Formats: sequence, structure tokens, C-alpha cells
Amino acid sequence: MKIGIIGAGQIGSNLTRRLTALGHEVSVANSRGPHTLSHLAEETGATPVEAADAARDAQIVVVTVPMKAVPDLPAGLLDGAAEGVAVIDTGNYYPQQRDGLIAAIEDGLTESRWTEQQIGHPVIKAFNNIYARNIILQPQPKGTPGRYALPVAGDDPAAKQAVRDLMDDLGFDTVDTGGLDDSWRQQPQTPVYVLSGDAATVAKALSEASPERPASFRA
Repeated sequence: MKIGIIGAGQIGSNLTRRLTALGHEVSVANSRGPHTLSHLAEETGATPVEAADAARDAQIVVVTVPMKAVPDLPAGLLDGAAEGVAVIDTGNYYPQQRDGLIAAIEDGLTESRWTEQQIGHPVIKAFNNIYARNIILQPQPKGTPGRYALPVAGDDPAAKQAVRDLMDDLGFDTVDTGGLDDSWRQQPQTPVYVLSGDAATVAKALSEASPERPASFRA
């Protein structure tokens, strides 16, 4: 599968490592330019590209940048992507630590709905509740008892299934959180956030979430 990754921080870099190891064709971009990704490219065989080219012909695109950087992504980012491209948003809103005030989120819009509006394409929220190192450390073969599970939210059934299949390939079970307007259940400071557990544990944590954002995660 051809996959574009926009953002080469810890999540983006570790997804690049795992996806290339599984044989996927990965293009990876960051805000500083392809020349800064030479070490990752040499390590993984991924192709470093400009952000505007990361989605070209891609069947899956991963947007894994700080939320404050989402409005700065290139216009028409997904114009050259494959038909039916599934877009994964790994983002979390950290107003006090990093992102500053995003009024629409403060007013109740889910984080990934806001990201979707910024890039003009439906997104699937996934990989937002896992420590980056666990993308490398936690994968397990399908059918392993107690296999770690991750929540997935989104409105497009076909795109969501494509993402869940990819996560299975990466070594994780998945739990459907619902539509994107329900994705608050996996945002920071909810019970499932950075939780390591199997599908039953994750489903229980999702059911215990509150839609009210904690004060520590408000601007």
C-alpha cells in the first residue's frame, strides 16, 4: 500500500519504521524539508518529500503534526491522493502546553472535527492515545490473548475499515469509538488516553468518558 505521512515527530517516525518494515511504500514529510529526513530515510527506505507531495497517489495519509500547525498545511494537500484516500488524524489539542487557544475546540467541537474542517477532507481519529514508543513495543500477532487495542473514530465506514485493517496489520486490535462527533471519548485526559489494554478494557474506558474537557486541557 502507498502511504503518506505528514509529520516526522515521534509518532510519525515510528509509524514510518513499522509501515516500511511491513512492506508498505511510505513517503514522509515534515515542516523543515526532505533534507532533514535523510537519517530516517536511510534507516527505513521511506521516501522523504515536501509536505505538498506526501499524499500523491497515497491510499492512506497520516496527518501527525501539532494542532497549531494544521492550518499551515499546504492548500490542496490531498488533491493528488488516490481515490477514496483514508486520512488518519493522530492529533491532540494541548492548549496550555503547546497549541494556544483554538476557539472552536474550546466551544465544544471535537479536535478531529476541527482538523477535518481545516484540511477539507474527512478524517479518521486514531493513534492519538498511544505513546509513540509503544507503536514499536506493543504490536502482537492477530489472535494473541490480551492483544493491545486502540480506539478509532470516524464517519466514513470504508475509510474507517481501511484504517482498522492497517492497524491490525501493525499489530493492534481496534475498538470503534463511533463517529467523529463521538471522538471526544478518546481525547486527552479521558480514561482511554494512553491506556494500554485489550479490546474489552478499551471499550470499558470509552464508555466511562465524560464530554466535559478537564480544566488542565482548556486554554
